[in-house]
Amino acid sequence: MKTLAAKPQPDAMTHREILEALSGLMLVLFVAMISSTIVSTALPRILGELNGTQTQYTWVVTATLLAATATTPIWGRLADMFSKKLLVQIAIGIFVVGSLLAGFAQDSGQLIAARAVQGIGVGGLQALVQIVIAAMISPRERGRYNGYLGAVMAVATITGPLLGGIIVDTSWLGWRWCFFIGVPIAVLAFALLQWTLHIAVPARTKQKIDYLGASLIAVGVSVLLIWVSFVGNNFDWMSWQSAAFVLPGVAILAAAVQVEKRAEHPVVPLDIVKQRTPALAIIASLAVGMAMFGGSVFLGQYFQIGRGYTPTEAGLLTIPMMAGVMIATTVTGQLVTRTGKVKAYIVAGTVVLVGGFLGLGFIDHQTPLWQLGLGMLLVGAGVGMTMQNLVLAVQNTASLRDLGAATGAVTFFRSLGGTIGVSVLGAVLATRVQSNITEHLAAAGMPAGKSSGGGSLNLSALPEAVQAIVRAAYGDATGHIFLISAGIGVVGLIAALLLPSIVLRTSLDLPEQAATTPAAKPEPVLAGRSGRD
Repeated sequence: MKTLAAKPQPDAMTHREILEALSGLMLVLFVAMISSTIVSTALPRILGELNGTQTQYTWVVTATLLAATATTPIWGRLADMFSKKLLVQIAIGIFVVGSLLAGFAQDSGQLIAARAVQGIGVGGLQALVQIVIAAMISPRERGRYNGYLGAVMAVATITGPLLGGIIVDTSWLGWRWCFFIGVPIAVLAFALLQWTLHIAVPARTKQKIDYLGASLIAVGVSVLLIWVSFVGNNFDWMSWQSAAFVLPGVAILAAAVQVEKRAEHPVVPLDIVKQRTPALAIIASLAVGMAMFGGSVFLGQYFQIGRGYTPTEAGLLTIPMMAGVMIATTVTGQLVTRTGKVKAYIVAGTVVLVGGFLGLGFIDHQTPLWQLGLGMLLVGAGVGMTMQNLVLAVQNTASLRDLGAATGAVTFFRSLGGTIGVSVLGAVLATRVQSNITEHLAAAGMPAGKSSGGGSLNLSALPEAVQAIVRAAYGDATGHIFLISAGIGVVGLIAALLLPSIVLRTSLDLPEQAATTPAAKPEPVLAGRSGRD
């Protein structure tokens, strides 16, 4: 008698079926990535027209990352319980609503709130794409398909800044189209997924989402990130205001850990996280996320405010970083599939990443462009060699039934790292810029009052002499945050070196789990249309 348990083989889906399913998933990933990259070069112009400040600039980025971070574990656990395809489509719908709200925003506060809504959808899309792919393809074979995803990510990160620059530089479009343009792409992705994605629906279970744990994690992280955004600028590191943020934030996160320990189905599965390989991979992901997001998000600001380039030119100047991501992801993906090993590429990637940030750590407002390009190429290559392989390392240790939670956990910590990185480095940059402006104004014999533009990004409203000082201040301060990023990257390198030798499995499920899976469970059914979305 033929049983369902016999079906979960690595070739359960043909190469053609996988590529058909990937077409919609890659478009989903593209729209999620482009929503962030398209504003990277346009944001200085957007905040300038909305009369925003440096702190608000940071929070337009942080709001999306924070919302994505807080909701990623929930998306991951939901994927273990309900239709993955339906969840992806729901995430697309939330993303579309957030994009429309952002496009119609009338001030910086509304834009930040809309970006938070958009971030909920982005968090779902980024996590669910990884989960769906992991449910279709074994870890060993996933390497070459990750190369396709890496190429899509690189194209999105290359075209995003360029497209954002063109949009804000085109008078008949305007910056609002940076948000509107993703809507038709998202709708197309929704339709394509409906047609191409057919994957098993998990069996109905009595599992419950750990909403208390998820809420505590979100609130605790948010409190600490709000503190990081204001400390050093609005109040001192050692002050009662800092204590009022830090102590409650740490207490809430400690309570979240206790809740997760007792939960039957925790949002962040501690039994997986505390294993050596996932724990070290998560630490490395945290460090890489902090370094990558925290460092690269300010490049567009550096080129425009620090160097005086247009948004379109700034987008073109970031191409070396994106080329590094695309080449490294594609090449290492093929090598991982061929060898089944990932540690060497993770270690090499973190070394290259640290080297790239060190190269960018000594830039100022007059650094030659070839030097900047080389540093960005190395950073991109380091990211391409590490990010997907760190996810693979964690997924390789998880059973099929816990795949969503495990993927959500590593994505959560990577996003958390990015959120912390943007917040911390944004606060450091704002403080250093303000100090440089005050110092240079004093040297020029000008008072550092409101007319100095201290925190404003609307340079066109400033006197020409003050504009030159502000540009130099931004250009000279940016190198400092790249040095910090290099230091953070070293933490990722240490974690990568401590990873055990990892050999990727060729089966969808862990061997012991596949052997004990009841035949009545439809989750492993990946061939044919029965029991699928």
